[in-house]
Amino acid sequence: MAHAVKEAQAPDEDWVAKVRGEIDRAVQRSIKSVEYMGAGPAEVGTTPKDVLYTRGTLSLYHYQPMSDEIYRVPVLLVMATTNKAYIFDLAPGQSMVEYLLKAGYDVYVMDWNPPRPDEKDLLLEHYTQRFIPDCVRRVQEDSGVDDVNMIGYCMGGVLSTIYCATHTDGPVQNLVCFTTPVDFSKMEMFQAWADKRHFKVDQMADAMGIVPASVVTSGFDALRPTGRVTGTLRLWDNLWNDEYVKQYRMMDRWGTETLPLAGAYFKETIKSLMWENGLYTGKLKVGGKKVDLGKITIPLLSVVAEHDHIVPYAAAHPLMDKVGSTDKEEVMLKGGHVSLVAGPNAVKRMWPKLDQWLGERST
Repeated sequence: MAHAVKEAQAPDEDWVAKVRGEIDRAVQRSIKSVEYMGAGPAEVGTTPKDVLYTRGTLSLYHYQPMSDEIYRVPVLLVMATTNKAYIFDLAPGQSMVEYLLKAGYDVYVMDWNPPRPDEKDLLLEHYTQRFIPDCVRRVQEDSGVDDVNMIGYCMGGVLSTIYCATHTDGPVQNLVCFTTPVDFSKMEMFQAWADKRHFKVDQMADAMGIVPASVVTSGFDALRPTGRVTGTLRLWDNLWNDEYVKQYRMMDRWGTETLPLAGAYFKETIKSLMWENGLYTGKLKVGGKKVDLGKITIPLLSVVAEHDHIVPYAAAHPLMDKVGSTDKEEVMLKGGHVSLVAGPNAVKRMWPKLDQWLGERST
């Protein structure tokens, strides 16, 4: 008796396409991994600029204009002392500096270099009472304008607020702070890392002179102990995506180029800010001057990130309560500590808000 032959069912076309897509990605990932391992450092900070001034750990840049019409008041960006300022200028189309230049701002940036051995005794006083005033003066001379807008990022924001609080008759017309901590008691993970019961900061800083970058990064790694592993896994999953890899390489370079710190400065920030919480309590003294944030009365914009694991909202928000400004605004945006200033969220949300706020106050 003959048996009917069952006709083979054709495979689902969507399933076949999905499998082929995964195979193609696996092949691309293998090829791209070889390219990634052999590639040099990502190119960053390409917006044309001139070195206006340099001395040891400090460099002052002036970026070449990109607009025929320039706002009257120049902008001075103050970078955090632990990192390079090219986070403001990653690449064309992903550069806050480029964005501001095209919007008509005259942009200057205070950048930091690894401190020299003879700079191991630098203190908050040097940064806020010498370096910043000197750069402000040079910006005034170069631009021919007395007023200055100041933008500080993270610890650069702390230095900027200290400067403004101790130079109440100074030339800063508007102050902008990105993710700037004021109440250091709310930085819980850093508090645990720098617990005074175990953290022998005097002994370590005195022995080293210059505190190496590895000590600084250990504090950041303590906040997200699985961060590097997670980042590597995400890179592997996206190696076939050229745009993702490009962005990753730029951010990875910035993260790995963390700067060492002068031993005396490191000690002072740990003891006066982390342990004593002097900026929040008003007990901080710098160069013999009491730092009272209530004396800041100029317009203030404070930008915080919703998912900032480095400077939590509870640490940054008190700036709004402490300053004496009547024209003050706090803006919370989606993103983290770094993506607030660089990345898609910054391009779409933060940069336009900064432009709108500064533009109304820079004529």
